[in-house]
Amino acid sequence: MSAPAIRPRPDQIGELTRGLHLPLPAVDALHLEIIAEGLSRAFADVRAHHPLVVSSGSEAEVTSLMEARLNALIGQDPFWGQLVTCVVRGKESVSFDGSHIEKRPDLSIYLSSRARNFPLIAEAKIIDSGASKTEALYCDKGLHRFLAGEYAWANQEAFMVAYVRDGSSISDRLLPFLVDAMTQAPPRYAVEALPTSYSSGKSDLAWSRHARGFVYNHQAPPADHPGSIAIWHLWLS
Repeated sequence: MSAPAIRPRPDQIGELTRGLHLPLPAVDALHLEIIAEGLSRAFADVRAHHPLVVSSGSEAEVTSLMEARLNALIGQDPFWGQLVTCVVRGKESVSFDGSHIEKRPDLSIYLSSRARNFPLIAEAKIIDSGASKTEALYCDKGLHRFLAGEYAWANQEAFMVAYVRDGSSISDRLLPFLVDAMTQAPPRYAVEALPTSYSSGKSDLAWSRHARGFVYNHQAPPADHPGSIAIWHLWLS
């Protein structure tokens, strides 16, 4: 039996976006900082209780533990509980034109004040140069998915989370990689603003801005363009 043809599904998009104008309003930077702090706190707790998984387990194993810890925080941290209703790992989602209806971002973070069909997305990748898990993989198999309309296409922001095992940081690995990408012909990753540190604590947190290479088929021009997306990079080590 042949695989079904990849084709846009306007009915899927129409139902998802009924009554909404996209992109959705931006999430407040303060709320995104609270999300980053919650992710950092969850990772520290998982690392303390499951050090072997964090140091040598698969990306899926670490993210599964993160999902459980982040949901437990809802009942333990009043700020997190007010902002987040639940966190789901691998929630099936639809691409920007409905061509794919089984996309599975690593973590879908459902915010209490946002449209339930469009959670805040966090994609996770291991950074471990000794195991060939590099910043190139982080961008090609993570960051790119936001630019192509696979993930977070209705939103103006998303998270990229790195589980760092080799001591790397955003400034020494991701920043120079994206600087080099901008000099290539054609430039890669549609960088509009390079990673800028955004951290009042100990977390390695920065945000970058990228253009997106798709249009909304359900909105007439010029409202069919999604605009750029802010990617919040959180590297946890």
